[in-house]
Amino acid sequence: MATFHTNASMMQLSITACLIGLAVGQVIIGPLSDRYGRKPLLIIGFLLFSLSSAMIAFIPNIYALISLRLIQGIAGATGQVISRAVARDMFEGKILTRFYSLLTAVNGIFPIIAPIFGGLIIKVTDWQGIFLILGVIGIIIVLMCIFGIPETLSPDNRSTGSLFQSEVQMFHLLKDPKFFRLVLATGLVYGSLFSYISSSSFVFQSQFHMSVTDFSFLYAINGVAIGVGSALPGRLVMKTDSIKLLKEFIKATIVTSLILTLSAIWFKNLLVVMILVFIILLFIGALLTLSTTVAMNAADRNAGSASALVGLTQNAMGGIVSPLVGIMGENTYLPMGLIILIAMVLINMLLVKPKRVKK
Repeated sequence: MATFHTNASMMQLSITACLIGLAVGQVIIGPLSDRYGRKPLLIIGFLLFSLSSAMIAFIPNIYALISLRLIQGIAGATGQVISRAVARDMFEGKILTRFYSLLTAVNGIFPIIAPIFGGLIIKVTDWQGIFLILGVIGIIIVLMCIFGIPETLSPDNRSTGSLFQSEVQMFHLLKDPKFFRLVLATGLVYGSLFSYISSSSFVFQSQFHMSVTDFSFLYAINGVAIGVGSALPGRLVMKTDSIKLLKEFIKATIVTSLILTLSAIWFKNLLVVMILVFIILLFIGALLTLSTTVAMNAADRNAGSASALVGLTQNAMGGIVSPLVGIMGENTYLPMGLIILIAMVLINMLLVKPKRVKK
């Protein structure tokens, strides 16, 4: 803040700009990758990420920071949206579930590792140095994309028309009732995860008076739960199908979140809450993998557009849930349990196949 002579609200706005960029970027990049292929968009996206990250280290004011963070977010969305699309190009069914298990597990572990590395890096450099390092990482990824990643979308399977037509075609996917329900389900799972992320520090530090060190350790353990849970479907799917697994994990999460909600009303105990939250996050990890798999499996073509809608819905639900937790009460875990419970019940309803009325 001292560098730019600004306040905390303006600095927070730079983070918001990056998150908006992550959401908007997926909607732009997904359809473009359906039109021009995955590899060119990967190269352009990470090159833009590298340049915007490096430029942040030399910016003169807060407004430039906010603008570049928005661009950085848009470019950073490349990895999220195209990784799902590439997997759908190459795999389907149970093999796709196994791949998404690995992908989701990695995505769950890196948020735990990143703050640790960030803490180590900041000891030897300043905040500008961190963004320069991100710029270098971006260049390394660009080189990996050029020399190590093949194009997975053949010209015959690419969409045609202008960018506007590609965007319109993306939203046409939502006309498929099955795909629409499954995409909404992925968003609700993500919203459940964000109810934990948004409230955990208030719950454990304010209500249960946990120290910063203890909470950091607990947060890391819960991150491992998400990673392990994400990997579970990759093994379990070989014995059954993804939809059945999804339904079973939904039922298990409903029961566990109901117990958590009731404990917030009648029996507040730190150990009980820690165990219940760990189990719920284990289930949510599995649900992140399974909901993404069934949604992407439902899209036969335009995997980039389908991936964009999955990412957009997830980010939108996360954005809705985060402030909702605070409005419902910061110093209690009742909102967290209640939001997860409601989300799981809604997903269970979405997975019920509508019966056709006989004429």
